[in-house]
Amino acid sequence: MKNILFNKDIIQRRVQELGRQISFDYSGHEICVIVLLKGAFMFASDLIRSLTPKVRVEFMKISSYAGQNSTGLVKIDQDIDYDIHNRHVLILEDIVDTGLTLHNLLDILYKRNPASIEICSFLDKPSRREVHVSVKYIGFVIENVFVVGYGMDYNQMWRQYPDIQIIEGD
Repeated sequence: MKNILFNKDIIQRRVQELGRQISFDYSGHEICVIVLLKGAFMFASDLIRSLTPKVRVEFMKISSYAGQNSTGLVKIDQDIDYDIHNRHVLILEDIVDTGLTLHNLLDILYKRNPASIEICSFLDKPSRREVHVSVKYIGFVIENVFVVGYGMDYNQMWRQYPDIQIIEGD
């Protein structure tokens, strides 16, 4: 039913590498990290602990999936309660697929006049991209497969697995 794509040791090494790069890039700056729930919570927890700049953590819950398919419709279920005006914002996402969710989210966040916005995604699936989204920090690039684990789910199940696993069927 599932095959391991990335084991927990490989994941942790890569997250530490991302943390070092982000810490270097934001040295001397405070970062407002916006974690996109629910999928990015494990990635965010590990990554944030590896960051050395001052970090403010905010959470947004955005929905755009039904099963394995992106609906293309973005709904903000939970917004941040922090004013990002003139702040450096780093969005943490679990996976960038079609790009529609982030594209719409960026439109919303740019209207709040942040100093900068960058995206850090644990996984990137460029073969599925429907709109251009600039992702500065990428954990891993993957093919067009559906994955679970490390916070990512299929119908709210399998988030707890420490590895990234490919779903081959229900």
